Amino acid sequence: MMRRTGKKRFTEVGAAVALALGAMCAVARADAEMVDTALVLAVDVSQSVNDARFALQMEGIAKAFEDPEVQRSIFSGPHRAMFVTLVEWSDKAAVAIPWTLISSPEEASGFAATLRKTPRRGAEFTCMSRALQLIGDKILPFLPMPANRMVVDVSSDGHDNCNINPPVDALRDELVASGVTINGLPILDGDEAATLEGWYKAHVIGGASAFIVPAHGYDDFERAMRRKFVTEISEVPADIRRGEGN
Repeated sequence: MMRRTGKKRFTEVGAAVALALGAMCAVARADAEMVDTALVLAVDVSQSVNDARFALQMEGIAKAFEDPEVQRSIFSGPHRAMFVTLVEWSDKAAVAIPWTLISSPEEASGFAATLRKTPRRGAEFTCMSRALQLIGDKILPFLPMPANRMVVDVSSDGHDNCNINPPVDALRDELVASGVTINGLPILDGDEAATLEGWYKAHVIGGASAFIVPAHGYDDFERAMRRKFVTEISEVPADIRRGEGN
């Protein structure tokens, strides 16, 4: 990713470092020097995602972290730990929950509780490019501990509609070139439901073993997110790679 220089860049770096401080304290308690997965949850909060729909997303993610099968997947790797962060995006993108270490069932449950208290910071447009820019420039470079795999988990109910340069495809390709996998959870609800899964396959997902799990409406988000987590954390099974299974 391209970096800015000068005083503005220094300020941005300082802000990004501050976001990681809470997670760095957790690292001091960990025995491992590496985690198995660093997971960025990038959640759409644009105008079509009202408060009720946002709550369904947060509850779905929270229940996934409380699920015994998901927890077994988290702790089945050689380092038995992962880092996770939550990004909300619409016209702008912002870190809603900074990098958080998950190395025990208690920490997984604690993260779930934080998700349920996280407010929606919504705006009008669906600017996925903004999210990928933030992730590439200010989130992944400040991961508090090395990870075997870096995964970005993008969910939304619509195509990018901001016409920003560089476009989603180019930003995806930059992240993939740096070793990141981008997986997709398109929410098939509303006017773009018929075309959204295909758009995700063409423009969003990429990298090693990238895949899609669509949610058939917001009420199906919890089921889709749980299935997706088990797959991207454990890298099995292979039947839903690149969106083959629903």
